[in-house]
Amino acid sequence: MQPRERPASLRKPRALELRNVVLRFGDRTVVDGLTLECQPSEKVALIGPSGAGKTSLLRLASGVLLPNGGEVYSLGQCFANLRGRDRRRLRRRVGMLYQDDNLVPGLRVAHNVLMGRLGHWGTLRALLSLVWPQEIERAEQALRRVELGDRLWEHPDNLSGGQRQRVAIARLIVQEPDLLLADEPASALDPRLGRRVLQLLMDLAQAQQAALIVSLHRLELVDAGFDRVVALRDGRLFWQGTPENFSSDPDLSRRLYQHDPSNHTPPPVHRTGPGRR
Repeated sequence: MQPRERPASLRKPRALELRNVVLRFGDRTVVDGLTLECQPSEKVALIGPSGAGKTSLLRLASGVLLPNGGEVYSLGQCFANLRGRDRRRLRRRVGMLYQDDNLVPGLRVAHNVLMGRLGHWGTLRALLSLVWPQEIERAEQALRRVELGDRLWEHPDNLSGGQRQRVAIARLIVQEPDLLLADEPASALDPRLGRRVLQLLMDLAQAQQAALIVSLHRLELVDAGFDRVVALRDGRLFWQGTPENFSSDPDLSRRLYQHDPSNHTPPPVHRTGPGRR
């Protein structure tokens, strides 16, 4: 006897869905008719040469940018169709990790971590937290998870690049998003720290049962536990498949990056061990 399919009303919506999306900056088209899906709890590596549209895709997914054409659905909802409280509620469910960590230098680590709670609080509590940090135990627990439990009252300027990225991940932990987006989070770190940051993101996605989409600068990181690799070029879908299929075809990366305007030569993909758990 075949198992009965779950009714559509009970199915989890796709974490991300782009339908023929176009994004322009002036006369320049940076996303050109892109159609793409990401399933709930899926972990996707996003690769491509400079100017391929990776960062723009992540900003569309987070609602920072709205498309000029087509539709973007994040967790089943369209930012362009939402206003006020509904838009803030959806934004709270989408977490973004930027390449430069996006910490506020003048605020201590505790305050920076607790910014992940702003979408859960009202205005009065958010203002009070600047003077008297709210839910401080939650911030402490998050910092312990990223091995920075002793840096609660430190200033970000006193931290290394890897530590700052881990503070930003702690901010995501307290936010509790259902869709995690990360824009080249390991590009400014050495390979060991880069893998450590990716592992923390993987662990957070696993704990939250959240989808994870990470844009990568270094191709050797595609084996870090991702379910799928999506390659963009000129704002269009160039290729998608498993990390194993990507790593086994060296000609694929050469074709993907052959006209990179930054003259970036991608490093060879070395499989350093089983990346899947």
